[in-house]
Amino acid sequence: MKLTSKQRAYLRGLAASEPTIMQIGKEGIGENLIKTVSDALEARELIKLSVLENSEETPRTAAEALAGATGATVICTIGRKLVLYRESETHKHIEL
Repeated sequence: MKLTSKQRAYLRGLAASEPTIMQIGKEGIGENLIKTVSDALEARELIKLSVLENSEETPRTAAEALAGATGATVICTIGRKLVLYRESETHKHIEL
């Protein structure tokens, strides 16, 4: 899904108040993490993750890999945090 800059800015604003719900650690991005992220995106649409210092992934590479694996869009990476968005099939929470 292609988002406009206004939509991205709106989602970035929503993400500012969202809690970080997952962490990417030294195991990196595996099948379990991809499934968990996909399930979280289906339930919430907008999620924030944190990349731990001991991870071999950078926030940008982790965001791109997870977005590619889950069909999500990278909204932003700030510091060690990343924000992903994917429109839910069943739970429409965010109106763009």
